[in-house]
Amino acid sequence: MLKPEKTPGNTNWFVQDRFGMFIHWGLYALPARHEWIKSKEEIHDEDYEKYFNHFNPDLHDPKAWAKAAKNAGMKYFVITAKHHEGFCLWDSKLTDYKITNTPYGKDVLTPILDAFRAEGLKVGLYYSLIDWHHPHFPIDIFHPYRNSPDAAALNKNRDVSKYTEYLHGQTRELLTNFGKIDILWYDFSYSDRPYNNLPGKGKDDWQSKKLLKMIRKLQPEIIINDRLEIDQDLKTPEQYQPLEWVKVNGKPVVWEACQTFSGSWGYYRDETSWKSPEQLIQLLINSVALGGNLLMNVGPTGRGEFDSRALSALTVYGEWLKKHSRAIYGCTQSQYTAPAECRFTQNGKRLYLHILNWPFKYIHLEGLAGKIEYAQFLHDASEVKWLEQDRIEGNASLASGQEKNPVVLEIPVTKPDVTVPVVELFLT
Repeated sequence: MLKPEKTPGNTNWFVQDRFGMFIHWGLYALPARHEWIKSKEEIHDEDYEKYFNHFNPDLHDPKAWAKAAKNAGMKYFVITAKHHEGFCLWDSKLTDYKITNTPYGKDVLTPILDAFRAEGLKVGLYYSLIDWHHPHFPIDIFHPYRNSPDAAALNKNRDVSKYTEYLHGQTRELLTNFGKIDILWYDFSYSDRPYNNLPGKGKDDWQSKKLLKMIRKLQPEIIINDRLEIDQDLKTPEQYQPLEWVKVNGKPVVWEACQTFSGSWGYYRDETSWKSPEQLIQLLINSVALGGNLLMNVGPTGRGEFDSRALSALTVYGEWLKKHSRAIYGCTQSQYTAPAECRFTQNGKRLYLHILNWPFKYIHLEGLAGKIEYAQFLHDASEVKWLEQDRIEGNASLASGQEKNPVVLEIPVTKPDVTVPVVELFLT
């Protein structure tokens, strides 16, 4: 089986836990039409200020969030301490653009972290390298002012080094004042994306080497993602499903797919592209089957709640994992090749066959002849019978034609009443 090389941070727990919750929450929950609304609609600061002046999540209950994550089977979480809009969820000493200055008037980051820790989840902080509110963040391809006729002139009064000092200072705050942080999730670099003579930004702008040195000194075991433009512990494919174990220079690495229930990350009231239960479960299975994790996002409302659609999606995960957790936690990519429209995950001598598309009566397994001790459905521990070469010979309907010694599972005609059925194979 593939195994990544050791990284600077501690990923031992991470590759066991496999499933986490992403939370994108900020002022953009009020317009409720995309977390990038300030950029997409090119909204200037004075017009965006109304969301700051009316941000009052009076129904926010961090214990309810944490309980929902735990009940969904999630083992860790990451929250947007600051997103691209520059708004901070904690009482930062380095800015006035923070939740304590809104009508809500209270820090939310501390009670959120406390609530998730109390439920036994590891905790992570997302921090945007981008900041559309900071006066010294230079205008670029994503900035709301990018198409302003005076964009270049405005940049003459912006000093990226002063912004970088702010970035480093806020990172120090987050890693000093909130206890042990298990994951630091930066977002993102784009040095190769100039626009109308406005340069992109990357590791030189963020002073990434200096930043990483400080982080490792403050919290040596922390997991850091790859978006400082210097790879660390974690690769983070976003909104797509890798087709193989993610590799760097041909070597397998620790990786995590980040996905959404719908299409956007922040709360989007009118979005209709919500994923089906089958899609949700398959995203988790597909990630683990390729040696990765899944970080699934929730965008809370402006009043501080998970909306009904998000709660329903979380319930899908909770109900499935209640009976199938052995096929996810502690599992990784198998050395065996799964049949078409199936996936394998494996934990030692237990091999899990996830059946994504229910076939008729038989499933052919290659490379497993003489290696199966027992087989059962995972959801109810009901026996699954299998046939090997000596019982298949002469039966053309069962012969795979692909292997000399095939194994054929006999499954019921009717699919079991679970979103994705799993067969647990005990290997010899």
